[in-house]
Amino acid sequence: MKRIAVAGFQHETNTFAVRKADFKAFEMAKDWPGLCRGDEVIQKTSGFNLPITGAVESLARQGMEIVPLCWAFAVPSGLVTRDAYETLAAMILDALATCGAVDGLYLDLHGAMVTEHFEDAEGELLRRVKMQIGTDIPVAASLDYHANITEQMVEFSDYLDVFRHYPHTDMAETGSRTAQILGKMVQEECRFLKQFCKSEYLIPLFQGCTTEEPCKGLIQGDLQDIRKRLPDCHYISFAAGFALADIEEAGPAIVAYGSDADEIRQAVEEFKHKLDLKEELFEQPGIAAHEAVETAVRISGAASKPVILADAQDNPGAGGTADTMGLLKTLISMQAPGAVCGVIADPLAADEAWRAGVGNVIAIDLGGRGFEGDSPLCGEFKVIALGSGNVVGTGPMWKGARMQLGPCALLEYQKVRIAISTKIVQTGDTALFRHLGVEPEQYSIVAIKSSVHFRAAFEPLAEQIILVLSPGPVIGDPAELDYLKLRKNVRIGPNIQA
Repeated sequence: MKRIAVAGFQHETNTFAVRKADFKAFEMAKDWPGLCRGDEVIQKTSGFNLPITGAVESLARQGMEIVPLCWAFAVPSGLVTRDAYETLAAMILDALATCGAVDGLYLDLHGAMVTEHFEDAEGELLRRVKMQIGTDIPVAASLDYHANITEQMVEFSDYLDVFRHYPHTDMAETGSRTAQILGKMVQEECRFLKQFCKSEYLIPLFQGCTTEEPCKGLIQGDLQDIRKRLPDCHYISFAAGFALADIEEAGPAIVAYGSDADEIRQAVEEFKHKLDLKEELFEQPGIAAHEAVETAVRISGAASKPVILADAQDNPGAGGTADTMGLLKTLISMQAPGAVCGVIADPLAADEAWRAGVGNVIAIDLGGRGFEGDSPLCGEFKVIALGSGNVVGTGPMWKGARMQLGPCALLEYQKVRIAISTKIVQTGDTALFRHLGVEPEQYSIVAIKSSVHFRAAFEPLAEQIILVLSPGPVIGDPAELDYLKLRKNVRIGPNIQA
């Protein structure tokens, strides 16, 4: 029986964000499990829509002996600290060194991790892995759609595969697909030729959604057509990149594998041409908070379903703090009827709510601490409901996720209801509201901390979705960012050089 080691180390790094990810950030369970080691890797990730979960299930179906090493994830933020990276990388490498001989290694990586000392943290991890186990043992990794794939990542791996959907409803599916191809490499003792190409422009985070144009046509149309025409055992993947990383190799990338050099080269060149033709369509969407709320109030007056306001620039899934107050203050100042907002991360407010109990009033300064220039919402809030924070996801992306968010509460301030949590979480699942007794369908306006992932669960409930550009750490338009390390001749907007 072939032995396959499995491990994971995930972080999406917004280098423009201030809050760093230390070792504790990886230890803590949130919407995904906390740090797992050994057999815990399989036990604690079971049932989640995670790449490693799909990989483990695929390897078991293939009759492989699975050797779990270590798995860790931290909520997107600023740089990963040197200590956190070195500690977790050592855990993976030490476990790999002591687990006995293996025939292959699967890694669940993000692809956009930046640390205090490495721009290309995953490339460095893959390099260390290959230096330790040698070139004869195949290494395959699944990557996030927002990976900034680098030359080093391609060089020190044997196969890379990327999510095909944003929202990322196919995480486990991608892990399964990657493990299936790794199994083929192990069983047939084969390796692939590689072809790799980077784009000359950045894709704004908010415009990578694969259910909306232009990426819908690119990914579900053009790229899928190319896949269908490739011979068996030839593969192509596309990563839209993570524009909030100021590193040399940031941006979209195409990678292909197979036994025929001409086939994979032509596939990459064809898709690169399609990608180049779409550049002019990637213009920053969204409107300011005042205009967004005004529009939502007007629409909701005659609508049977809620208007969703996506507070995109405070998206915790891209380094947001989940506590900016701009959109919430606008809802209150404009007396938006039937509005609920969440999920605001404020452990102090959650603690005060639990101390007071349901039905009581607390005087607090809510949020406004994580983003420079922001300020708390100060006043008296009524405690409407309390929640343990132990939430089971029900939507397409978080389905089965056993979230541990700490004490939560539903507050009311001047008729606007506010869901708060102890830990930072992206509002990507309706279960986050429902566990506090909030049925989103019963509200006129639902304001959420997310930019795209929310669509998988909330879009079917919505009359209309409005992307809101209230100030926050997740700057949507790359042209507004001060890049210092990006390689030359990369455009940060249509016809705009960095």
